[in-house]
Amino acid sequence: MGNVILIGAGEHARVVLDSLQAAGRSVIAMFDPKYDGQNFMNTAVHGTYRHDLHTRSEAIVAIGANDVRQRLSREVRHSFTTSVDKTASVSKYSTIGRGSMVLHGVIIQQGSVLGQHVIVNTAAHIDHDCEISDFVHIAPGASLCGRISVGEGTLLGAGSIVIPGIKIGQWCTIGAGSVITRDIPDYAVVVGNPGRVIRYNKPS
Repeated sequence: MGNVILIGAGEHARVVLDSLQAAGRSVIAMFDPKYDGQNFMNTAVHGTYRHDLHTRSEAIVAIGANDVRQRLSREVRHSFTTSVDKTASVSKYSTIGRGSMVLHGVIIQQGSVLGQHVIVNTAAHIDHDCEISDFVHIAPGASLCGRISVGEGTLLGAGSIVIPGIKIGQWCTIGAGSVITRDIPDYAVVVGNPGRVIRYNKPS
């Protein structure tokens, strides 16, 4: 696999950088105006993304916020690659879309399909036959049982649990530690055990 550039240099991007380096991949640049001129883990940070630099490298948009990751991905002209940490256990019968990031200690079981630009964060578990749409972020320690569907742009908070067969809509926010026992409509903000809708996100 070829060289990689990261769009973003914040905390999440540095975890991705660490994971890529541990897997033996060469990250040759990061792009982030907030950290322009800095250096993280021997990798230089440039300002705003430029499509004419490192044109033969592949890219990952290493931004935790789903809406920002979606917006920036539309601006990137480089081809996208995936990042799968060497400590992750990923079934060969699962599918991971371009631009996605599977981090330390993750488990993904057979039959699960992840879309593009998905984050499966530290020690999250995705059981069999789940469908995870584009730009989803599954936060650290979240656990998805089998046959779960998660819509585009949804955030499943740290330590949340979803029982089998549940459908979660697009651009939802599932609060940390929530237990999801019934289907969740689009744009819902859910907290608690069992999870309850407390409001709705504004569609963008």
